[in-house]
Amino acid sequence: MRSYRTLVNVCLLVILVFLAMNQTYNPFTGQSLEADFFMQASKMESGLYKEIEAKRDDYAIKAEDAVIDRVWKKTPGLNGLQVNVDKSYQKMKKKGEFQEDLLVFDQITPDVTLKDLPAAPIYRGHPKKQMVALLINVSWGTEYIPSILRTLKEKNVKATFFIEGKWAKENASYVQMMEEEGHVIGSHAYNHPDMARISNQAALDQLTQTNNILKAITGKQPVYFAPPSGSYTDHVVELAHQLKMETILWTVDTIDWKKPSVSVMINRVMSKLHPGATILMHPTAAIEKGLPQLIDDISDKGYRLGTIQQLLSEER
Repeated sequence: MRSYRTLVNVCLLVILVFLAMNQTYNPFTGQSLEADFFMQASKMESGLYKEIEAKRDDYAIKAEDAVIDRVWKKTPGLNGLQVNVDKSYQKMKKKGEFQEDLLVFDQITPDVTLKDLPAAPIYRGHPKKQMVALLINVSWGTEYIPSILRTLKEKNVKATFFIEGKWAKENASYVQMMEEEGHVIGSHAYNHPDMARISNQAALDQLTQTNNILKAITGKQPVYFAPPSGSYTDHVVELAHQLKMETILWTVDTIDWKKPSVSVMINRVMSKLHPGATILMHPTAAIEKGLPQLIDDISDKGYRLGTIQQLLSEER
């Protein structure tokens, strides 16, 4: 047995020497092993590579954990940033000098995310995230839905529609259209009750009944819940949490249900806009007419518009 093992070891040594002498191809780099070795050695000796490595910590940003804020309740975390030295070097080596704008960063996830936190409502995204989300609560009418969807498609913006279960059952084709166009579908309870004034069982029924309807239409279980009129109790939030749903509120209100002019609605939003904002609206005349300009104005301020899912992610 010992002689057999010795023979195997000798054979392996011969194979390794043969491969080294023949500059075996490395499928990961497209180079021979020998060429790859010398390329890596050359890179490590490069003054530029060493400079990037030396400056790496100057550009590092720590990840921020999700927290339950005293005022803003559950608040998502934000990824940290770390310089990827190898990729940055590859982008800079042609010119041969350090260029800050060519740095390549890796995102570092925080230790605590929203999923690690107990039940609590969510009002906004991370306050340093240059993104906002349009929250469109739907519980009546269809007159303005096609135009709003058309605007969102033309502007390449994805929104979040919180839909009443009863409305969804009567307008399944619109819900399906929203889903097919990449918007996020959330629950707005079944028939727009005051969730803070109904029994625990009635609240649970409102949530489960609407979830069943929306899942039957879209094939997806809703994971976000917007309480009608923003009315809720801690127990309602806990019920939603048990159903693996986050309770979503807002920080900027269009108050479009009061039938403001387009200019009043837009000024109201723009005067209160902030990083991580959640903008509440409904399918009304003011939104139908003013949505194109509102999207442009928000974009001009340097904000990206996305779904509630994108806003609450740790991604920068």
